[in-house]
Amino acid sequence: MLRPRWLRRVIVTLKERPLPSEQPLPPEPPIAAASPWWPEQLRSADYRALLHQAPLGYIQVDGENQLVWCNATASRLLGIAYANQAVADTPRLLLEWVRSYELDQLIEETRQTHAPRQRDWVLNLVSPDPFYPTEGVAYPLRGHGLPLAEGQVGVFLENRQEIVTLRQERDRWTSDVAHELKTPLTSIRLVTETLRSRVKPDLHSWFDRLLNETLRLSNLVEDLLNLSRLDRAEGASLTLKRVDLAQLILTAWQSLEPLAQVKSLTLAYEGPKELPVTLDEALIHRVLINLMDNAIKYSDANHHILVQTRIQDTPTDIRYSGTSTVQIDIIDHGTGFKETDLPYIFSRFYRADPARARLGPFTPPSPSSGSTVPESTVPESTDPGSASPGAPNPGSGTGLGLAIVQQIVDAHRGHVTAQNHPQTGGGWLTLTLPLQAAPCP
Repeated sequence: MLRPRWLRRVIVTLKERPLPSEQPLPPEPPIAAASPWWPEQLRSADYRALLHQAPLGYIQVDGENQLVWCNATASRLLGIAYANQAVADTPRLLLEWVRSYELDQLIEETRQTHAPRQRDWVLNLVSPDPFYPTEGVAYPLRGHGLPLAEGQVGVFLENRQEIVTLRQERDRWTSDVAHELKTPLTSIRLVTETLRSRVKPDLHSWFDRLLNETLRLSNLVEDLLNLSRLDRAEGASLTLKRVDLAQLILTAWQSLEPLAQVKSLTLAYEGPKELPVTLDEALIHRVLINLMDNAIKYSDANHHILVQTRIQDTPTDIRYSGTSTVQIDIIDHGTGFKETDLPYIFSRFYRADPARARLGPFTPPSPSSGSTVPESTVPESTDPGSASPGAPNPGSGTGLGLAIVQQIVDAHRGHVTAQNHPQTGGGWLTLTLPLQAAPCP
């Protein structure tokens, strides 16, 4: 079986750093020595030593979810106390060692799909002793499930506490900066609008450019504040109600119709005339605005923006097993995404254009106006993550539009993907939401 690339790197790194003789290998868990289900690929002493010393946790269960083996890191992460276990010929259920619904779900998903799966959750260690239950420190985990032979499943566990802490510090910093910039930007805009009415008409173009840049920075600050609010709320502040999604799509398009008319673009809607869904109307309206605005910006003129909706009663994605979902596809007729950009489309501030230019085309005052500034042209840029309604060109976005989309969709327990449509060649964004949305815990 082909190992994931990150696992191969771990193996190579550990092989290049042999264990010093003065640091003997810690004793292996007693489960490994007595288990008759030990797989062939892990019977080698080298592999056992490697996994036992790996910085990532590793556990392995058989087809009945009995713990076959785990390394020292997993023992620490999951609070498995081997010192209290006598050597036994039969493994014990994983539930007897650690009580984690998310870990059980990851193992079951991996076993059912016969494919690698990934899941993030916050582990709350609780003592299995029913008479003296104690709760330990909670920390975020990321699990990578790998299917093995005979229904067995291996799971690599990664402690994400340091990454989460750094992300929180980053979000706190950006939120503080955004708050500090909001007031001076408003003052600059008011002063510029006041001065524009008091200067000669041949200088208005310079003030217009200053106003456009001020508005762009104001939009950037507002987007940062929106992201910060969504991060803090983590879905808890959703105002859920029954909404006709088909009507909400038409309402969002009407808001953007003046931009579409400039390029002679029309909306082609395919789906039910009425589509009741439980969601946060204001936030999903923002999602639709961002996605449609992107489609309008990058679609060729004289085409249509295709929006398709359909209900999936039996979703193929195991994440929605037993739950009906609604899928929204937004397809344009542009040049599409570069394959190298697709993994980063939903990243904050990511811009596909190598030049990373944010300024739109600008025509300076003509020489007849008396201006001594030489003529110049500022190149356009391509920003797959921008979505600022009313923006005159693709380069005027903030680079946060699709990041906001993903944040809102995650809060609804949905997911969004980006690819290129095989027929139109343009961007193809797919949004999946549960019909009965529930906020993330």
